[in-house]
Amino acid sequence: MSNGSSITQFLLLAFADTRQLQLLYFWLFLGIYLAALLGNGLIITTIACDHRLHTPMYFFLINLSLIDLASISTTLPKSMANSLWDTRDISYLGCAVQLFLFSSLVGAEFSILTVMAYDHYVAICQPLHYGILLGSRACVHMAAAAWGSGFLNALLHTANTFSISLCKGNVDQFFCEIPQILKLSCSHSYLTEAELLVFCVSLAFGCFIFILFSYVQIFRAVLRIPSEQGRHKAFSTCLPHLAVVSLFLSTGMFSYLKPPSISSPLLNLVVTVLYSVVPPAVNPLIYSMRNQEIKDALKKVLPSVVFQH
Repeated sequence: MSNGSSITQFLLLAFADTRQLQLLYFWLFLGIYLAALLGNGLIITTIACDHRLHTPMYFFLINLSLIDLASISTTLPKSMANSLWDTRDISYLGCAVQLFLFSSLVGAEFSILTVMAYDHYVAICQPLHYGILLGSRACVHMAAAAWGSGFLNALLHTANTFSISLCKGNVDQFFCEIPQILKLSCSHSYLTEAELLVFCVSLAFGCFIFILFSYVQIFRAVLRIPSEQGRHKAFSTCLPHLAVVSLFLSTGMFSYLKPPSISSPLLNLVVTVLYSVVPPAVNPLIYSMRNQEIKDALKKVLPSVVFQH
């Protein structure tokens, strides 16, 4: 991925200029990072240890938690280290690896969220065919396809992005991502990558339409359930996933599609934190708040005193 330029490292955007604020941001993001590790680690451990949760829905939830753990570990530790040591640099190779991993994981997460929507749709709208459509082999194949599509997508993007001749080294973001690296191009050679991005956005929009269609059908089916308890259980299963999808899509789409007229370094930083840092930290909370099965399983994993109230 040599681009013919003399750039050997990049300078990432700092969260603050003063030393006191740098340390404050370090401790703030360390807390968020540890919360993400703890929350997702508990979700994975709880599902793995409770055989009652060995179902397709929770299998995909484990995949989502693994992606969230890897995603936040790709971006936040380097930024925290830079704040702690009062530096901004990241090597050329480190930037390429970070861009590849983050792009791969974002693609895999969107694919997993789409598969989870399909799982909910089959469970509620076609329950008699659930065991056939979502058998163990089918679930493994869908999860592998989600991870594989993210990997291939990121490989293509990374190769294209770093084949472009770069003239500047200041990245206007706290980690390396495609739009910010494209801004460092010497010429209009980034148009090929821009076209590829448009194609991927189109595919993502197709997944969004599929999720939207699935939930229209789900809500229609739920509203036909005669018992209030049945409706409540169905909504409790679907609403956490819908909340996660909404958070992921709204912040990501605003970050990438917002008009240049309202763009600013501070706004870019805040929005990027919202879609790259906040979801991995709050997803475990969203899924555990309204899911009684996970709550019951967590009581066996955590000390019972935590759940006295």
